Amino acid sequence: MAVNITFHPGSVTSTERTQLLLQKGVTIWLTGLSASGKSTIACALEQHLLKLHKFTYRLDGDNIRLGLNKDLGFDEKSRNENIRRIGEVSKLFADAGCVSITAFISPYLADRAIARKLHHEASLPFVEVYVDAPLQVVEERDPKGLYRKARAGEIKEFTGVSAPYEAPEAPEIHIKTDETEVVDAVRIITEYLISRGYLSI
Repeated sequence: MAVNITFHPGSVTSTERTQLLLQKGVTIWLTGLSASGKSTIACALEQHLLKLHKFTYRLDGDNIRLGLNKDLGFDEKSRNENIRRIGEVSKLFADAGCVSITAFISPYLADRAIARKLHHEASLPFVEVYVDAPLQVVEERDPKGLYRKARAGEIKEFTGVSAPYEAPEAPEIHIKTDETEVVDAVRIITEYLISRGYLSI
């Protein structure tokens, strides 16, 4: 825990940001098994919102694990810290007025609850999106061959195979990707953001 640090608030208010950007900062937290479709939806959603001239940014394993969190492994403790950091970073993006889109397995209920609490304490909206696909479906997709390796014992503690995934109990949005096309998933999320007043189109 850091000591001898005093928080110095800035001079720009969240109201000013909202008025200037014509949107409210919000974190869209996509969670689900590997190959469930999180990154595909996140990329499509980011592209869609940018075309609507909305300030948005996507956080995923590629830009977080290769930079900020490159010092972390995949054991449970490292996974906890990975999600904690992502929660803090997405909160900062949301505070800046950005639509922050995160796409991480984030397998544990407790870790996602911490990320939600961080946002709640900062009066920032947090939208959990459960990107749901049956294990059989994601194993059939297996674009990177990870499930095959996990089944062969080449990858230890792999979520859904040798490590648990704790599904959201009450997500704001539940998308079943074995039944829903990407374009429809993007529409569902966008319509939710508009209905809650986070975006104005």
